[in-house]
Amino acid sequence: MLKEKIARVFAEQFGGEGIFYASAGRINLIGEHTDYNGGFVFPGAIDKVIMAEIRPNGLDKVRVRSIDIDEYVEFGLEEKDAPSESWARYIFGVCREVLKRGGKVEGFDAVFAGNVPLGAGLSSSAALESCFAYAVNDLFNDNRIEKFELARIGQSTEHNYCGVNCGIMDQFASVCGKEGNLMRLDCRSLEYEYYPFHPEDYDLVLIDSCVKHELKDSPYNRRRESCERVAALLGVGTLRDADMDMLEAKREEMSEEDYKRAKYVIGEKERVLDVCDALEKGDYERVGRNMYATHEGLSKDYEVSCEELDFLNDVARETGVTGSRIMGGGFGGCTINLVSKKLHDDFVKEAVDRFEKKYGHAPKVYDVVISDGARRL
Repeated sequence: MLKEKIARVFAEQFGGEGIFYASAGRINLIGEHTDYNGGFVFPGAIDKVIMAEIRPNGLDKVRVRSIDIDEYVEFGLEEKDAPSESWARYIFGVCREVLKRGGKVEGFDAVFAGNVPLGAGLSSSAALESCFAYAVNDLFNDNRIEKFELARIGQSTEHNYCGVNCGIMDQFASVCGKEGNLMRLDCRSLEYEYYPFHPEDYDLVLIDSCVKHELKDSPYNRRRESCERVAALLGVGTLRDADMDMLEAKREEMSEEDYKRAKYVIGEKERVLDVCDALEKGDYERVGRNMYATHEGLSKDYEVSCEELDFLNDVARETGVTGSRIMGGGFGGCTINLVSKKLHDDFVKEAVDRFEKKYGHAPKVYDVVISDGARRL
Protein backbone atom coordinates (compact mmCIF):
# COMPACT_ATOMS: atom_id res chain seq x y z
CA MET A 1 0.00 0.00 0.00
CA LEU A 2 1.20 3.48 -0.93
CA LYS A 3 0.42 5.00 2.46
CA GLU A 4 2.32 2.34 4.41
CA LYS A 5 5.36 2.68 2.14
CA ILE A 6 5.42 6.48 2.57
CA ALA A 7 4.97 6.20 6.36
CA ARG A 8 7.89 3.80 6.63
CA VAL A 9 10.24 6.03 4.64
CA PHE A 10 9.08 9.17 6.51
CA ALA A 11 9.85 7.53 9.86
CA GLU A 12 13.29 6.46 8.61
CA GLN A 13 14.11 9.86 7.11
CA PHE A 14 12.65 12.26 9.68
CA GLY A 15 11.38 10.21 12.66
CA GLY A 16 7.81 10.22 13.88
CA GLU A 17 4.90 10.93 11.60
CA GLY A 18 3.15 13.71 9.68
CA ILE A 19 -0.20 14.39 8.01
CA PHE A 20 -1.16 12.64 4.77
CA TYR A 21 -2.41 14.46 1.68
CA ALA A 22 -3.25 13.23 -1.80
CA SER A 23 -4.24 14.62 -5.16
CA ALA A 24 -5.35 12.88 -8.30
CA GLY A 25 -4.34 12.44 -11.90
CA ARG A 26 -7.04 13.20 -14.45
CA ILE A 27 -8.74 12.12 -17.63
CA ASN A 28 -10.57 14.34 -20.10
CA LEU A 29 -13.64 12.57 -21.46
CA ILE A 30 -14.14 14.98 -24.35
CA GLY A 31 -13.11 18.51 -25.34
CA GLU A 32 -9.63 18.33 -26.86
CA HIS A 33 -7.74 21.36 -28.25
CA THR A 34 -10.70 23.51 -27.21
CA ASP A 35 -9.06 25.33 -24.29
CA TYR A 36 -7.12 27.88 -26.35
CA ASN A 37 -10.19 28.42 -28.51
CA GLY A 38 -12.28 29.63 -25.56
CA GLY A 39 -14.35 26.45 -25.48
CA PHE A 40 -15.20 23.76 -22.94
CA VAL A 41 -13.27 20.83 -21.51
CA PHE A 42 -14.79 17.93 -19.60
CA PRO A 43 -12.27 16.38 -17.18
CA GLY A 44 -12.52 14.27 -14.05
CA ALA A 45 -10.10 13.26 -11.32
CA ILE A 46 -9.18 9.56 -11.23
CA ASP A 47 -8.26 6.95 -8.64
CA LYS A 48 -4.53 7.29 -9.31
CA VAL A 49 -2.80 9.76 -6.99
CA ILE A 50 0.32 11.49 -5.75
CA MET A 51 0.38 11.04 -1.96
CA ALA A 52 2.58 12.85 0.55
CA GLU A 53 3.23 12.74 4.29
CA ILE A 54 4.10 16.24 5.50
CA ARG A 55 5.05 17.84 8.84
CA PRO A 56 6.18 21.40 9.70
CA ASN A 57 9.82 21.30 10.83
CA GLY A 58 10.31 24.69 12.51
CA LEU A 59 13.15 25.48 10.09
CA ASP A 60 13.32 27.97 7.24
CA LYS A 61 13.73 25.23 4.67
CA VAL A 62 11.85 22.39 3.01
CA ARG A 63 13.25 18.85 3.12
CA VAL A 64 11.68 16.42 0.67
CA ARG A 65 12.24 12.80 -0.27
CA SER A 66 10.81 11.37 -3.49
CA ILE A 67 10.37 7.62 -3.17
CA ASP A 68 9.71 7.01 -6.88
CA ILE A 69 12.77 8.92 -8.06
CA ASP A 70 14.77 7.94 -4.95
CA GLU A 71 16.18 11.42 -4.35
CA TYR A 72 16.35 13.75 -1.35
CA VAL A 73 16.41 17.55 -1.70
CA GLU A 74 16.55 20.50 0.68
CA PHE A 75 15.75 24.08 -0.34
CA GLY A 76 14.98 27.45 1.22
CA LEU A 77 11.89 29.51 0.47
CA GLU A 78 13.53 32.53 -1.22
CA GLU A 79 13.59 32.91 -5.01
CA LYS A 80 17.36 32.36 -5.00
CA ASP A 81 16.90 28.94 -3.36
CA ALA A 82 15.33 27.24 -6.41
CA PRO A 83 16.50 23.61 -6.60
CA SER A 84 18.03 22.20 -9.79
CA GLU A 85 16.13 18.89 -9.67
CA SER A 86 13.12 19.19 -11.97
CA TRP A 87 10.71 17.28 -9.69
CA ALA A 88 11.63 19.49 -6.70
CA ARG A 89 10.94 22.64 -8.71
CA TYR A 90 7.23 21.73 -8.75
CA ILE A 91 7.16 21.80 -4.95
CA PHE A 92 9.38 24.88 -4.69
CA GLY A 93 7.23 26.66 -7.29
CA VAL A 94 4.05 25.95 -5.33
CA CYS A 95 5.62 27.39 -2.17
CA ARG A 96 6.80 30.50 -4.02
CA GLU A 97 3.45 31.07 -5.74
CA VAL A 98 1.62 30.87 -2.39
CA LEU A 99 4.07 33.39 -0.89
CA LYS A 100 3.70 35.73 -3.90
CA ARG A 101 -0.04 35.80 -3.27
CA GLY A 102 0.45 36.86 0.33
CA GLY A 103 0.00 33.38 1.75
CA LYS A 104 2.13 31.79 4.45
CA VAL A 105 4.63 28.98 3.98
CA GLU A 106 7.01 27.69 6.64
CA GLY A 107 9.59 24.95 6.49
CA PHE A 108 8.36 21.37 6.36
CA ASP A 109 9.50 17.79 5.89
CA ALA A 110 7.81 15.62 3.28
CA VAL A 111 7.96 12.19 1.68
CA PHE A 112 5.88 11.46 -1.39
CA ALA A 113 5.15 8.74 -3.94
CA GLY A 114 2.48 8.06 -6.51
CA ASN A 115 0.67 5.56 -8.70
CA VAL A 116 -0.25 7.99 -11.51
CA PRO A 117 1.36 6.38 -14.57
CA LEU A 118 4.12 8.62 -15.93
CA GLY A 119 4.04 9.62 -19.59
CA ALA A 120 0.47 8.38 -20.13
CA GLY A 121 -1.11 11.82 -20.31
CA LEU A 122 -2.72 11.61 -16.87
CA SER A 123 -1.01 14.75 -15.51
CA SER A 124 1.18 13.42 -12.73
CA SER A 125 2.87 16.84 -12.50
CA ALA A 126 -0.47 18.58 -11.84
CA ALA A 127 -1.24 15.96 -9.18
CA LEU A 128 2.10 16.71 -7.49
CA GLU A 129 1.48 20.47 -7.55
CA SER A 130 -2.08 20.10 -6.30
CA CYS A 131 -1.10 17.77 -3.48
CA PHE A 132 1.45 20.23 -2.08
CA ALA A 133 -0.70 23.32 -2.75
CA TYR A 134 -3.56 21.74 -0.81
CA ALA A 135 -1.20 20.74 2.02
CA VAL A 136 0.42 24.18 2.32
CA ASN A 137 -3.05 25.77 2.37
CA ASP A 138 -4.20 23.37 5.11
CA LEU A 139 -1.06 23.47 7.26
CA PHE A 140 -0.18 27.16 7.11
CA ASN A 141 -3.17 29.11 5.81
CA ASP A 142 -6.23 27.61 7.57
CA ASN A 143 -7.59 26.68 4.11
CA ARG A 144 -8.25 30.33 3.29
CA ILE A 145 -7.02 29.97 -0.30
CA GLU A 146 -9.95 28.97 -2.51
CA LYS A 147 -9.71 25.73 -4.49
CA PHE A 148 -9.67 27.41 -7.89
CA GLU A 149 -6.81 29.62 -6.71
CA LEU A 150 -4.91 26.46 -5.74
CA ALA A 151 -5.32 25.33 -9.34
CA ARG A 152 -3.96 28.69 -10.54
CA ILE A 153 -1.00 28.27 -8.18
CA GLY A 154 -0.23 24.95 -9.88
CA GLN A 155 -0.58 26.50 -13.34
CA SER A 156 1.70 29.42 -12.38
CA THR A 157 4.23 26.92 -11.05
CA GLU A 158 4.36 25.29 -14.49
CA HIS A 159 4.72 28.68 -16.22
CA ASN A 160 7.29 30.24 -13.90
CA TYR A 161 9.38 27.36 -12.59
CA CYS A 162 8.98 24.43 -14.98
CA GLY A 163 8.92 26.11 -18.41
CA VAL A 164 5.53 24.73 -19.49
CA ASN A 165 2.96 27.23 -20.78
CA CYS A 166 -0.02 25.02 -19.91
CA GLY A 167 -3.71 25.78 -19.55
CA ILE A 168 -5.66 25.43 -16.31
CA MET A 169 -7.47 22.13 -16.99
CA ASP A 170 -5.04 19.65 -15.43
CA GLN A 171 -4.60 21.48 -12.14
CA PHE A 172 -8.31 22.35 -12.01
CA ALA A 173 -9.32 18.69 -12.36
CA SER A 174 -6.72 17.56 -9.85
CA VAL A 175 -7.83 20.08 -7.20
CA CYS A 176 -11.59 20.23 -7.78
CA GLY A 177 -12.37 16.65 -8.78
CA LYS A 178 -15.33 14.95 -7.08
CA GLU A 179 -16.08 11.24 -6.91
CA GLY A 180 -18.78 10.18 -9.37
CA ASN A 181 -18.70 13.50 -11.24
CA LEU A 182 -17.09 14.95 -14.33
CA MET A 183 -16.69 18.71 -14.61
CA ARG A 184 -17.50 21.00 -17.49
CA LEU A 185 -15.04 23.87 -17.38
CA ASP A 186 -15.67 26.95 -19.50
CA CYS A 187 -12.13 27.91 -20.56
CA ARG A 188 -13.19 31.50 -21.24
CA SER A 189 -15.13 32.43 -18.09
CA LEU A 190 -13.51 29.70 -15.90
CA GLU A 191 -16.97 28.86 -14.57
CA TYR A 192 -17.55 25.16 -13.98
CA GLU A 193 -20.25 22.73 -13.01
CA TYR A 194 -20.37 19.08 -12.02
CA TYR A 195 -22.12 16.41 -14.08
CA PRO A 196 -22.97 12.98 -12.63
CA PHE A 197 -20.93 10.13 -14.07
CA HIS A 198 -22.28 6.78 -12.87
CA PRO A 199 -21.71 4.33 -15.73
CA GLU A 200 -22.84 1.26 -13.82
CA ASP A 201 -22.70 -0.98 -16.89
CA TYR A 202 -19.47 0.50 -18.30
CA ASP A 203 -15.80 0.84 -17.48
CA LEU A 204 -13.35 3.57 -18.44
CA VAL A 205 -10.20 1.97 -19.84
CA LEU A 206 -7.05 3.72 -21.04
CA ILE A 207 -4.90 1.93 -23.59
CA ASP A 208 -1.43 3.49 -23.61
CA SER A 209 0.33 2.98 -26.93
CA CYS A 210 3.69 3.73 -25.21
CA VAL A 211 4.70 5.75 -28.28
CA LYS A 212 5.38 9.44 -28.57
CA HIS A 213 6.39 10.63 -32.00
CA GLU A 214 9.16 13.19 -32.23
CA LEU A 215 7.92 16.26 -34.07
CA LYS A 216 10.21 18.36 -36.22
CA ASP A 217 8.10 21.52 -36.12
CA SER A 218 5.70 23.08 -33.65
CA PRO A 219 2.38 21.41 -34.46
CA TYR A 220 0.45 22.94 -31.55
CA ASN A 221 1.48 26.47 -32.46
CA ARG A 222 0.63 25.88 -36.11
CA ARG A 223 -2.84 24.64 -35.23
CA ARG A 224 -3.40 27.49 -32.83
CA GLU A 225 -2.43 29.96 -35.55
CA SER A 226 -4.90 28.31 -37.94
CA CYS A 227 -7.69 28.75 -35.41
CA GLU A 228 -6.76 32.38 -34.77
CA ARG A 229 -6.69 33.16 -38.50
CA VAL A 230 -10.16 31.70 -39.01
CA ALA A 231 -11.55 33.49 -35.95
CA ALA A 232 -10.22 36.80 -37.29
CA LEU A 233 -11.69 36.10 -40.73
CA LEU A 234 -15.09 35.32 -39.17
CA GLY A 235 -14.94 38.44 -36.99
CA VAL A 236 -15.06 36.63 -33.63
CA GLY A 237 -12.67 36.66 -30.69
CA THR A 238 -12.23 32.88 -30.66
CA LEU A 239 -13.83 29.92 -32.44
CA ARG A 240 -16.02 29.50 -29.35
CA ASP A 241 -18.27 32.15 -30.93
CA ALA A 242 -18.34 30.62 -34.41
CA ASP A 243 -20.73 28.06 -35.88
CA MET A 244 -20.66 25.82 -38.95
CA ASP A 245 -22.83 28.19 -41.03
CA MET A 246 -20.37 31.04 -40.42
CA LEU A 247 -17.46 28.77 -41.33
CA GLU A 248 -19.07 27.50 -44.56
CA ALA A 249 -19.96 31.06 -45.63
CA LYS A 250 -16.26 32.02 -45.62
CA ARG A 251 -14.79 28.69 -46.73
CA GLU A 252 -13.52 30.03 -50.07
CA GLU A 253 -11.53 32.73 -48.30
CA MET A 254 -9.38 30.37 -46.22
CA SER A 255 -6.91 27.57 -46.90
CA GLU A 256 -8.13 23.98 -46.81
CA GLU A 257 -5.92 23.35 -43.80
CA ASP A 258 -7.37 26.28 -41.83
CA TYR A 259 -10.88 25.18 -42.76
CA LYS A 260 -10.30 21.64 -41.47
CA ARG A 261 -8.80 22.86 -38.19
CA ALA A 262 -11.74 25.19 -37.54
CA LYS A 263 -14.27 22.55 -38.55
CA TYR A 264 -12.93 20.21 -35.90
CA VAL A 265 -12.91 22.86 -33.14
CA ILE A 266 -16.45 24.08 -33.83
CA GLY A 267 -17.70 20.49 -33.98
CA GLU A 268 -15.94 19.64 -30.72
CA LYS A 269 -17.61 22.56 -28.94
CA GLU A 270 -21.00 21.09 -29.86
CA ARG A 271 -19.96 17.55 -28.90
CA VAL A 272 -19.01 18.61 -25.37
CA LEU A 273 -22.42 20.20 -24.86
CA ASP A 274 -24.14 17.13 -26.31
CA VAL A 275 -22.23 14.84 -23.93
CA CYS A 276 -23.34 16.98 -20.98
CA ASP A 277 -26.96 16.54 -22.06
CA ALA A 278 -26.45 12.81 -22.62
CA LEU A 279 -24.97 12.30 -19.14
CA GLU A 280 -27.89 14.09 -17.51
CA LYS A 281 -30.15 11.57 -19.27
CA GLY A 282 -27.86 8.61 -18.50
CA ASP A 283 -27.40 7.98 -22.24
CA TYR A 284 -23.90 6.48 -22.38
CA GLU A 285 -24.38 5.19 -25.93
CA ARG A 286 -24.70 8.81 -27.07
CA VAL A 287 -21.60 9.73 -25.08
CA GLY A 288 -19.76 6.96 -26.95
CA ARG A 289 -20.88 8.15 -30.39
CA ASN A 290 -19.51 11.60 -29.59
CA MET A 291 -16.19 10.10 -28.51
CA TYR A 292 -15.82 8.29 -31.86
CA ALA A 293 -16.72 11.51 -33.70
CA THR A 294 -14.05 13.37 -31.73
CA HIS A 295 -11.44 10.79 -32.68
CA GLU A 296 -12.43 11.06 -36.33
CA GLY A 297 -12.07 14.85 -36.16
CA LEU A 298 -8.74 14.74 -34.35
CA SER A 299 -7.42 12.21 -36.86
CA LYS A 300 -8.75 13.56 -40.16
CA ASP A 301 -9.33 17.30 -39.63
CA TYR A 302 -7.00 18.33 -36.82
CA GLU A 303 -4.41 15.71 -37.84
CA VAL A 304 -2.94 15.11 -34.39
CA SER A 305 -3.41 11.36 -34.25
CA CYS A 306 -0.92 8.73 -35.43
CA GLU A 307 -1.07 5.25 -36.92
CA GLU A 308 -0.90 3.47 -33.56
CA LEU A 309 -3.76 5.46 -32.03
CA ASP A 310 -5.93 5.06 -35.13
CA PHE A 311 -5.25 1.32 -34.95
CA LEU A 312 -6.39 1.16 -31.30
CA ASN A 313 -9.50 3.16 -32.19
CA ASP A 314 -10.28 0.73 -35.02
CA VAL A 315 -9.87 -2.25 -32.67
CA ALA A 316 -12.30 -0.63 -30.23
CA ARG A 317 -14.88 -0.08 -32.96
CA GLU A 318 -14.50 -3.61 -34.33
CA THR A 319 -14.94 -5.20 -30.88
CA GLY A 320 -18.09 -3.22 -30.10
CA VAL A 321 -16.66 -0.73 -27.60
CA THR A 322 -19.21 2.01 -26.87
CA GLY A 323 -16.83 4.95 -27.30
CA SER A 324 -13.13 5.46 -28.01
CA ARG A 325 -10.87 8.36 -28.84
CA ILE A 326 -7.35 9.67 -28.59
CA MET A 327 -6.86 11.52 -25.29
CA GLY A 328 -4.52 14.47 -24.98
CA GLY A 329 -2.54 16.58 -27.37
CA GLY A 330 -1.83 13.78 -29.81
CA PHE A 331 0.99 12.16 -31.82
CA GLY A 332 1.14 9.29 -29.31
CA GLY A 333 -0.08 8.45 -25.83
CA CYS A 334 -3.45 6.90 -24.92
CA THR A 335 -6.89 6.17 -26.17
CA ILE A 336 -9.71 6.52 -23.65
CA ASN A 337 -12.42 3.89 -24.03
CA LEU A 338 -15.96 3.61 -22.65
CA VAL A 339 -16.44 -0.16 -22.55
CA SER A 340 -19.45 -2.18 -21.45
CA LYS A 341 -18.47 -4.41 -18.55
CA LYS A 342 -19.38 -7.59 -20.40
CA LEU A 343 -16.95 -6.66 -23.21
CA HIS A 344 -14.13 -5.43 -21.00
CA ASP A 345 -11.91 -8.52 -20.85
CA ASP A 346 -12.35 -9.46 -24.50
CA PHE A 347 -11.58 -5.91 -25.64
CA VAL A 348 -8.45 -5.60 -23.52
CA LYS A 349 -7.12 -8.97 -24.70
CA GLU A 350 -7.89 -8.15 -28.34
CA ALA A 351 -6.29 -4.69 -28.13
CA VAL A 352 -3.13 -5.95 -26.42
CA ASP A 353 -2.70 -9.02 -28.67
CA ARG A 354 -3.33 -7.22 -31.96
CA PHE A 355 -1.25 -4.18 -31.06
CA GLU A 356 1.72 -6.29 -29.91
CA LYS A 357 1.55 -8.41 -33.06
CA LYS A 358 1.54 -5.31 -35.29
CA TYR A 359 3.97 -3.02 -33.45
CA GLY A 360 6.24 -5.39 -31.54
CA HIS A 361 5.41 -4.20 -28.03
CA ALA A 362 2.36 -4.47 -25.80
CA PRO A 363 0.40 -1.38 -24.84
CA LYS A 364 -0.26 -0.66 -21.17
CA VAL A 365 -3.80 -0.90 -19.84
CA TYR A 366 -5.23 1.25 -17.05
CA ASP A 367 -8.75 0.93 -15.67
CA VAL A 368 -9.72 4.24 -14.09
CA VAL A 369 -12.55 5.32 -11.79
CA ILE A 370 -13.71 8.92 -11.38
CA SER A 371 -12.68 9.95 -7.86
CA ASP A 372 -12.02 12.87 -5.52
CA GLY A 373 -9.34 15.49 -6.18
CA ALA A 374 -6.98 17.09 -3.64
CA ARG A 375 -7.69 16.18 -0.02
CA ARG A 376 -6.34 15.55 3.43
CA LEU A 377 -6.46 11.86 4.26
